[in-house]
Amino acid sequence: MTQSLTEPPVRPVAELTLTGDLARPARLTVPDLLAWPQHRVRVSFDCATSGVQHHRFEGPLLHDVLHAAGPVFDPARRKDRLRFLIAVTGSDGHHALLTWAEIDPDFAHSPVLLAVGIDDTPLDRAGPQLVLPQDRCGARHISGINAIRVDGRYTSWTADATEATEPPRPGPATPGPGSAP
Repeated sequence: MTQSLTEPPVRPVAELTLTGDLARPARLTVPDLLAWPQHRVRVSFDCATSGVQHHRFEGPLLHDVLHAAGPVFDPARRKDRLRFLIAVTGSDGHHALLTWAEIDPDFAHSPVLLAVGIDDTPLDRAGPQLVLPQDRCGARHISGINAIRVDGRYTSWTADATEATEPPRPGPATPGPGSAP
């Protein structure tokens, strides 16, 4: 089948993968994300490069989507979910890292969205966006999310004996330009 030269090319619907320590890893599109309850937030980001920006975002809570994928929390360990990290990657290579506590309503009182729309514009082709309304500058705002990895491999660790008994010391001074060795 050929496409008319006067019609814009049809881009495929963006897809994101949910991977990691999940009972039900998944591939989701923006239309899939519309099946979850939608939340709306107004956000003002104070960007160093482009000043203050105001937007309206709509989409499901990241917590709801990841909870449905079945994070493999250990029911025998109290607060096991607090050791889980969430890595979000955008199609442009930007990354953000969150903790489970940041998205869990039992711990945080701020919504973290997988936005499927911005300012009444659907994001079907561009892909969902990570929106943290509580972030002042929007540095963790990720556009065109293509992967989210949930990682719970951070178990307890202890410092070795030297770390536990020796206080921190400043490192050696680095000679400046023109100083003698």
